[in-house]
Amino acid sequence: MKPNKLRKKLLKYFTSEKPLKIHNYLIWFAMVLLLAQCTHKRAELGTTENPIKFFLVPSVEMGVLEASAKELKKYLELNTPYKYQVSVPTSYITVVEAFGSNRADVASLNTYGYILAHKKYGTEAHLLVVRHGEDSYKAQIITNNKSGIKNLSDVNGKKFAFVDPSSASGYILPQKLFKDKKIKPKETVFAQRHDNVVSMIYQGQVDAGATFYSPPFKGEIQDARRLVKSQYPDVESKIKIIEFTSSIPNDPIVFRKDLPSEMKNSIKEALIKFVQTEEGRLALEKTFSVTDFKSITDAEYGATIKMFEELSVDVEGLMKK
Repeated sequence: MKPNKLRKKLLKYFTSEKPLKIHNYLIWFAMVLLLAQCTHKRAELGTTENPIKFFLVPSVEMGVLEASAKELKKYLELNTPYKYQVSVPTSYITVVEAFGSNRADVASLNTYGYILAHKKYGTEAHLLVVRHGEDSYKAQIITNNKSGIKNLSDVNGKKFAFVDPSSASGYILPQKLFKDKKIKPKETVFAQRHDNVVSMIYQGQVDAGATFYSPPFKGEIQDARRLVKSQYPDVESKIKIIEFTSSIPNDPIVFRKDLPSEMKNSIKEALIKFVQTEEGRLALEKTFSVTDFKSITDAEYGATIKMFEELSVDVEGLMKK
């Protein structure tokens, strides 16, 4: 019912000389509530009442991500005219579906999460993550030195850990490699995070696994083993790389398609400046190994989208299991 009709109805009840019965009072009360809903206007996006929803996808220990989220929120609110709600969801699919229901405005997404959100909801990629000068990445197959695995073919018949069904480096690229090389592990598990895969291999819970790879920088490893180095200082000598996959563009920062252009540009510029500050560099490097951002369009991922389609992997179905 339209607000004008509701007002006329309410006026009729207020001016009626006939005594109202109890059920009429209830009807009147319900109509008042409905009228309030009809006439209520949602606060403008970017205000305290309706902040910009910015998601950081889970990748490392939650405490580290939450600390980085606070730094990011503080910087964005000081350097753009908007208010923000920076959150860490439970999974990639949570963020993808949040774009579909307008509960997400901006997010750091893994490659497949972006492709899925782009195909389903038109989500746009505007920034590409750069890691120590590298704007593309690949996956690595790793194993414990004690596993007896010397090369990729030795993974046949072994217990293998992937990261997540939506992870390009932790699942999609290794799956392509296994398909091309006809590798069939006896058992596979999803560890949910890259650091979990490394830990499971270190502890002997699985024989081998797949994680992201980034080349060393200034003599220090930058691949997934880096994430557990404080817990396992000898991880570099205990866990070795036996194979690499092909490369694809790094993860993107994505935006809801109907977000105002000036808002997108303001956030993009602020993020590029944030990573160049001391606090920004530390926060982003700890969480995503990010050292810079590069402006891009969706066309950057054209070849990657085609590759994923050729694989015919039902990642969305796996993510819902």
